[in-house]
Amino acid sequence: MKFIVSSSYLLKQLQVLGNVINSSNTLPILDNFLFDLDHNVLTVSASDLETTMSATLGIDSESKGSVAVPAKLLLEILKTFPEQPLTFTVEENSTIEISSNSGKYALAYAPGDEFPKSVNLDDPSVTLVPADVLATAISKTIFAAGNDDLRPVMSGVFFQFSPQGLTFVATDAHKLVKYARTDVVASQVADFIMPKKPLNILKNILGTSDAEVKIEYNDSNATFSFDNYLLMCRLIDGKYPNYEAVIPKENPNKLMIDRSQFLSSVRRVAIFSNKTTHQIRLKIAGAELNVSAEDIDYSNKAEERLTCDYQGDDMQIGYNSRFLTEMLTNLQSDMIMLEMSLPNRAGILTPVDGLEEGETVTMLVMPVMLNS
Repeated sequence: MKFIVSSSYLLKQLQVLGNVINSSNTLPILDNFLFDLDHNVLTVSASDLETTMSATLGIDSESKGSVAVPAKLLLEILKTFPEQPLTFTVEENSTIEISSNSGKYALAYAPGDEFPKSVNLDDPSVTLVPADVLATAISKTIFAAGNDDLRPVMSGVFFQFSPQGLTFVATDAHKLVKYARTDVVASQVADFIMPKKPLNILKNILGTSDAEVKIEYNDSNATFSFDNYLLMCRLIDGKYPNYEAVIPKENPNKLMIDRSQFLSSVRRVAIFSNKTTHQIRLKIAGAELNVSAEDIDYSNKAEERLTCDYQGDDMQIGYNSRFLTEMLTNLQSDMIMLEMSLPNRAGILTPVDGLEEGETVTMLVMPVMLNS
């Protein structure tokens, strides 16, 4: 088995696949890349049993075969090469030899058939989503997903597909984000919960792609194929909480304010808040918003006044500044709307401008009790 490939082309593909490999694996074979060669096509795969990703490379070869090559070692050596053709030759003594312009390097390999086989989806449902839409949906929601192992359904992003449009939801019970598109639709109703790790991998590579992503899914697995990549992952098992029930419908108090001005103010004032609660207080009266925080233990306090456009009753409400900062940072608009009903009910944050046709973003943040 022998093939010739460009060093930088191979490195670029392997760096993407390397994100799948865990730093500590239960099975030693998972520390390897699987190289599967079929004449001029080389398929390289990486897996952690939950997520498997493969890339198809066009190369120069006339042989067939498969070997598992140590991932870390291969990436380290490839990073040091300037752009040049590399020749990989599988030797009899269980080593694979790499020949470059400057020398030869031998790595031990394992037989390819020891590598876990990827699952085939039986009769999956299929939806096509433009890469930029999927990348935006992931980056808008993934930060709000939880990290609680006891509630695994909340540690992923909920995908809801229907002929009316696509909806992506993430929540950790303190904050919730719902991102919806009516300009991209699916042929039938379906929903599933995607884990964070494959979504982060997708987010990083979809941003540079203008392809359509083909999503195939059944009850237990989903695959994403685009360009020369195929990513397959096991879905999170369980029923997603009814998120519509927690979004308050009647919110008579509406505050409209410049996003970057509000964000800067929250960031500054939050420095003076209590280090365990991160609590800040919003006091709204007329066209003035008063943002304040106090850490009684250390006698630190801060207060800022901002002008805003407000319709509703005068009110005071407390929020966790970290959640508010995350949400305001994640929105791209110039102006934002914060809708509230009562100091103990969730507030709803939406962008006023900067959205594409058919795109909506709804962010919900739970208040914290104020000690008056």
